[in-house]
Amino acid sequence: MKGIILAGGAGTRLHPLTRGLSKQLLPVYDKPMIYYPLTTLMLAGISEFLVVTTPDDLAGFQRVLGDGSAWGISIRFAVQPRPEGIAQAFLIGEDFIGGEPCALCLGDNIFFGGGLGGLLQQAANLDKGANIFVHEVGAPERYGVLEMDAQGLPLSIVEKPKTPRSHWAVTGLYFYDSDVVEMVRDLAPSPRGELEITDVNSLYLRRGDLKVTRLGRGFGWFDTGTHDSLMEASEFVRTIQKRQGLQIACPEEIAFRQGLITRDQLAALAAAMPGNDYGAYLARLAKEAP
Repeated sequence: MKGIILAGGAGTRLHPLTRGLSKQLLPVYDKPMIYYPLTTLMLAGISEFLVVTTPDDLAGFQRVLGDGSAWGISIRFAVQPRPEGIAQAFLIGEDFIGGEPCALCLGDNIFFGGGLGGLLQQAANLDKGANIFVHEVGAPERYGVLEMDAQGLPLSIVEKPKTPRSHWAVTGLYFYDSDVVEMVRDLAPSPRGELEITDVNSLYLRRGDLKVTRLGRGFGWFDTGTHDSLMEASEFVRTIQKRQGLQIACPEEIAFRQGLITRDQLAALAAAMPGNDYGAYLARLAKEAP
């Protein structure tokens, strides 16, 4: 399965922070925001990535991520000239997808929770249809809302409803079979002129091929598109890391634990970051981790 990270847009809700820097390159506590969706998809077992961004921000992402080889993965880049909807990422990445199943994670979404890796790997193993991740929220009218029946099967998805039928918000994490590109190609733009991801999910729902993974109690999900949510996510990451002594969204650690890089390679990455807590953490992993 291939992985796409959509890191475009102008980040207008975060102005003036994003006047000169992509939102997805802003720090979430101690790491660039882009590390979080990247490592989410790495936990799903994905090792080939396409980062879709704007023409102005392309060089910044290339500088921060490189080609991924240091982490035992492959990262390519593509440009979204204009923000014409989340689903446009599949048309931009058609050659990269190459007729295979693919996952899409929005570049400003952060996920955390015990057992998350197992849920992600199950979703990545789909043969047919789609799998979307949902999370309970207190203000569902701000999101795409999933309605389910008594057995937990999806009934409808409504974008930002005035009267939500549930508190289950559709997150920015989606897994699709190889049909997704053709489905997006046949989509009509919405009234705001965009190819809507909700329309894609609704098509899978109507043909009976939409699966749902619910992130209930014990899972955290942040959509870091506002100043408050960006601060909340940073405070959350700081609290967990300080309390547990573990890093969240550390691509070097995930690559090492998945066997993508060796202990010596991990030690070399640590040595390249002397004099800071992140490099010290990697050095300790290289020395002590089984």
